[in-house]
Amino acid sequence: MAKHKMTQLPHGLAFTDVAEPNTIRLINTAYIDEPAMAPLADSDPELDYLAEIERKTSMRQNEDIPLPPGVDRRELLTEASGYGWSYVNAAFCYTRPDGNRFNDANRGTWYAAWDAEAAKTAIEEVSFHLTRELENVGVFENITDYRELVAAFIGPFVDLRGNDHEPYLDPDPDVGHVAGQTLARELQAADANGVLYPSLRRPGGLCLAAFRTNLVQNIRQGATWRLEWQGTPRPTVIAL
Repeated sequence: MAKHKMTQLPHGLAFTDVAEPNTIRLINTAYIDEPAMAPLADSDPELDYLAEIERKTSMRQNEDIPLPPGVDRRELLTEASGYGWSYVNAAFCYTRPDGNRFNDANRGTWYAAWDAEAAKTAIEEVSFHLTRELENVGVFENITDYRELVAAFIGPFVDLRGNDHEPYLDPDPDVGHVAGQTLARELQAADANGVLYPSLRRPGGLCLAAFRTNLVQNIRQGATWRLEWQGTPRPTVIAL
């Protein structure tokens, strides 16, 4: 990867050219929709053909998805974008009240892991946040299944690696998220695609946050993982 300086970026940051075909994002399997045409197809090529027919004849165009203040409806993907378009829209439109590390409640972001062991990084990231939720209710009893959404990214991303001392990479969400959201607003104002940053939950892991819907390419489903908490903060991870 080539790293370059961009004088228009704040804080003297640089960008790195990314060409990553297999980044991994985990989503709860409760939100996974299996292809509607699957029962009618005997092979993947047949399923692709039927899905194309469905895209051309369907009238569904994001009417029901809620729009937070920072998202323009014209940004949303449609079925013509191919498989996974609705998952991308959801990532930008369904936000937490206090946001995440590089997005506030006004606009979501697509987060993914992209290192050599991206699945392990994604699992650590997801389990950290769900463990916090269980800690808030005082009960470490939970079973949740997650599916990998594998996606490709290409283009320049702002590279935050090597800036571990900066508050936007503080492991404490109360510190890191406030600073990260401020930085993200500055970078979006500079028309940046997103950021690359070290995982704060898995040493050696790498993550990215994409600021625009059309950056998420070639989405496919990957493996399914079960995270099971049995009375302790550390979950058991099972490949299904």
